Amino acid sequence: MRVHFIAIGGSAMHNLALALHHKGDAVTGSDDTIFEPSKSRLNKYGLLPESFGWFPEKITSEIDAVILGMHAKEDNPELLKAQKLGLDIFSYPEYLYEQAKNKTRVVIGGSHGKTTITSMILHVMHYWDKEVDYMVGAQLEGFDTMVRLTDDADFMVLEGDEYLSSPIDRRPKFHLYRPNIALLSGIAWDHINVFPTYENYVEQFQIFVDSMTNGGAMIYNTEDEEVVNVVENATAHIKKYPYKTPEYTVENGETLIETPDGPMPLEIFGKHNLNNLAGAKWICQHMGIVEEDFYEAIATFKGASKRLEKIAENNKTVIYKDFAHSPSKVEATTQAVKEQFPDRTLVACLELHTYSSLNPEFLTEYKGALDSADVAVVFYSPHAVEIKGLEEVTKKQIEEAFRRRDLIIYTNPLDFRTFLFGQELEDKAILLMSSGNYGGLDFEDLKGLV
Repeated sequence: MRVHFIAIGGSAMHNLALALHHKGDAVTGSDDTIFEPSKSRLNKYGLLPESFGWFPEKITSEIDAVILGMHAKEDNPELLKAQKLGLDIFSYPEYLYEQAKNKTRVVIGGSHGKTTITSMILHVMHYWDKEVDYMVGAQLEGFDTMVRLTDDADFMVLEGDEYLSSPIDRRPKFHLYRPNIALLSGIAWDHINVFPTYENYVEQFQIFVDSMTNGGAMIYNTEDEEVVNVVENATAHIKKYPYKTPEYTVENGETLIETPDGPMPLEIFGKHNLNNLAGAKWICQHMGIVEEDFYEAIATFKGASKRLEKIAENNKTVIYKDFAHSPSKVEATTQAVKEQFPDRTLVACLELHTYSSLNPEFLTEYKGALDSADVAVVFYSPHAVEIKGLEEVTKKQIEEAFRRRDLIIYTNPLDFRTFLFGQELEDKAILLMSSGNYGGLDFEDLKGLV
């Protein structure tokens, strides 16, 4: 197959390009700019475009498939040329379905936890040398790429993102996979630039559940009321398997989960991660892994990249970073760190960075999200608000939204850095939550603090 990528440099797109290259397809691509690590990884396999920009002359009738990334625009000259030639044009999820339509498709959906659950499943499969195809939204230890495609694997595990498929396909990605086995972890309003109302957002998950194949298996979190409503109101003819957080204890900064063979220590921690683990166990059992083997494998799981990732630690201090940015994720992550280190002062720092989090109408969703922190800090950039074309956000609005009178708010990156590096770290836990970098903070520098 000859496959061309329009906007090859994206995190998901370049991983799919690498997967197809490893499979033996002839891959080309274009982009107007490509950053690290995509740039080096594409270059390693000879897939980096010779120059940046859009070149319609690259698009010929010899191309079997064009894959269109979200970064491209509807008037992209290469897209227009492909349309003119009548070539087969796919969004990223459409092409994944094409590769997986003859396999058993396992799709992990939910507003939160899907990357971690998918990572847990793949860790267990890798531990027991079970070959599966996959697509996951984070780089995993022991895996070269975030996408794997083969002709031989019976299963394909897909992280089911609810965001839009492409500039010319406004359907959520997870509507396109038609799962045989699926999981729904939780529903909490997000992506308000695309789903302007809570009801509209929830509807996407109802469509997802109803898109399952007849007789499919739906594993769902019974601790999320909206998930229960969606699954129980499904019109699809499916089997339903509920799960909930298992019993666990925390002793001296270590989490132990109750198993049929007694308490077992884990590398991960936090109620939300134990809940994720319960869902992953059900999925793995449906994929042929018995409970005892699941526990043996999951005991060595250290977490997905950027999910409660430990930056530095000594006997008195620990520093974590986490991708959490939506209200439910922020609340769960903050609670998890406080529960793991109850005798330490928790300094929780949140960067408001996404379109949703910087929207004044959405800010109220953060009520109580940082309540578990002893010291709560919010950083945001007024320049980022301006770039996104949003209404100005004030410090007073943020303080009222979080409902904390002692909330510390920074808008200047240097002021935030001074605060952070000026901390007396003995008996403290530092938690940095963001999908950005606090206006240029190098997280590696924090290793020098402990």
